[in-house]
Amino acid sequence: MKKKQILSILLALALLLALCGCGGTKTEQHLPGGSEESAPAADEQPGTADAPASTPRPGAENAPAIEGLTYESTAELTYADQFAIYRYEGGYRYIDMKNSDKMLVVPEGGAVPKGLAKDVVVVQQPLQHIYLPATSVMALFDALDALDRIAFVGSKTWYTENATAAMERGDFVYAGKYNTPDYEMLLAGSCDLAIESTMILHNPEVKEKLVEIGIKTVVERSSYEDHPLGRTEWIKVYGTLLGLEDKADAVFSAQMEKVKALEALAPTGKTVAFFYVNTQGNVVTYKSEGYLPSMIKIAGGEYIFSDLGKEDDTGKLSTVNMSMEQFYHAAVNADVIIYNCSIAAQLHTLGDLTSLSPVLADFKAVKEGNAWCTTESMYQQTDKMGTIIEEMNRIFSGQTDGADLEYIFRLE
Repeated sequence: MKKKQILSILLALALLLALCGCGGTKTEQHLPGGSEESAPAADEQPGTADAPASTPRPGAENAPAIEGLTYESTAELTYADQFAIYRYEGGYRYIDMKNSDKMLVVPEGGAVPKGLAKDVVVVQQPLQHIYLPATSVMALFDALDALDRIAFVGSKTWYTENATAAMERGDFVYAGKYNTPDYEMLLAGSCDLAIESTMILHNPEVKEKLVEIGIKTVVERSSYEDHPLGRTEWIKVYGTLLGLEDKADAVFSAQMEKVKALEALAPTGKTVAFFYVNTQGNVVTYKSEGYLPSMIKIAGGEYIFSDLGKEDDTGKLSTVNMSMEQFYHAAVNADVIIYNCSIAAQLHTLGDLTSLSPVLADFKAVKEGNAWCTTESMYQQTDKMGTIIEEMNRIFSGQTDGADLEYIFRLE
């Protein structure tokens, strides 16, 4: 008992000293009309539906020279362009996240090379005590059958069945959201890596504290991918970190095949609006160039807004706020409307929809029974982007009444 008491005192003193050395905090920022934990990153860039072959891919010439290591190959990427993975002999891997962190993955029992740049995050396998505030990453860990590598999470609500069960069993515990982590809990639990979303960029002092007290921290950038399957391809990053590269390749390939099967199909000609209504009564929809309009296009639909947000070159938000009147004039004749319940409160009926604004009852899609809603889980299902696109195609082509869909349902 005395040893445990002494250890607890030492941990508390170490944490106190670390925190005393940190600067003041910055004002917290929130996404307009959305939840901090479930909404896409506020600095998410717009993307396009261009063919993946148009994006230059890193090769051997980009592989960093690391003392004592011999370069082997570069991981093949099909859609993602926000990271690169370089392979070295002996199981060493270097992960370069564009405009973000660089990681050297050291195999179990391997020595850490000398002469590494100070900003390289050295990750020693095996990872067993991960802190995961980035909610969209959970589904990728689940698809890798690797939930047992997570010890701490930054959300209490999960829409991945296995993650919910693990939370209930206490396999991982809530250690505070991304901007208010329980530093003492993470230290006491030997956290070996924190994986943050770009939301942490609004509170950089939190990452600074994590690093200062000895917790290795990286910011993943899947929300910056132009193509929806680019987000799914980030499973290769986590497969590399966990030593599950073959499994990651298999999961990604399965989703990619679903999309490739749609490429040969002719467009359905259906115009589509995708939106939600925020607490101020304004409509939040997506810019014309981004991952969501790209999904609609791949599925054979035509996004109702052809040039929305193009005048905004800040690249910080993928969404646009507009008045209900503006939305009405643009989307009243859309063939299909999809309400985004992965961010807003869950709707169940057409009455729930029209209660948000009576004018929605005048929409062509509402009158013709083509008003749909996403499930709450859609945003977290980054491992199922191909499946979601497939469901959209079935809606646009009139091949379903909605009863057999998993992520989108018809409002009755």
